[in-house]
Amino acid sequence: MTTVLVTGANRGIGLEFVKQYAADGAEVIACCREPDAAKELKAVKGNVRVVALDVTAPASVEALQRTLDGVAIDIVINNAGVGGPRERTTGIIPFEAWLKVFAVNSVAPVLVASALRDNLLKGTQKKLVTITSQLGSVANHGGGAYPYHASKAAVNSFMRGLSKEWARDGIAVGIFHPGWVKTDMGGQSAPVTPEQSVRGLRARIAELSLANTGSFWDFQGKEIAW
Repeated sequence: MTTVLVTGANRGIGLEFVKQYAADGAEVIACCREPDAAKELKAVKGNVRVVALDVTAPASVEALQRTLDGVAIDIVINNAGVGGPRERTTGIIPFEAWLKVFAVNSVAPVLVASALRDNLLKGTQKKLVTITSQLGSVANHGGGAYPYHASKAAVNSFMRGLSKEWARDGIAVGIFHPGWVKTDMGGQSAPVTPEQSVRGLRARIAELSLANTGSFWDFQGKEIAW
């Protein structure tokens, strides 16, 4: 049986990952900050284990590591993320807002990956996935939403480097753009549904191997420029 861990699993893309993997018979470890309040997540049918995790709190990540000690995990999906301020000029973006965006989007995936490395090594598939954004592409930067752009570029860079190091241990690293998705973050004008996005992302995850580790793709299989 495939075991998948998903962060930010209580809504949007994360919740859809849980639904689709569970429906296909996978064992899913669904992580969110407040399990008691995650009613839709807890209602998902299948082999779903809901676990408390605040990805920006090192103590919470360490607690998850202890809880999952010795558990083999095939796929870890770093999905938790925030949009942050959308002002077009850097001078009016509060310092604390910058830090929050980087804490969630850039630093947290690193903490989670490091904490669960041994679990991945015990797994069969050994895949680490980070859900990023094409807005993290420096080549395609069009201005605006500076904290978000920069935070995604930062996590892309880290995961690219990690893919080189972890390949020696057989762990493949996927860096994937989910599309502009109709979620709380993406808004109702977005053209892609969570179902469509996750179906595409799961296909990309299935294709992920040491041959394409560390490359940057969108959910439809198009490679994105760094």
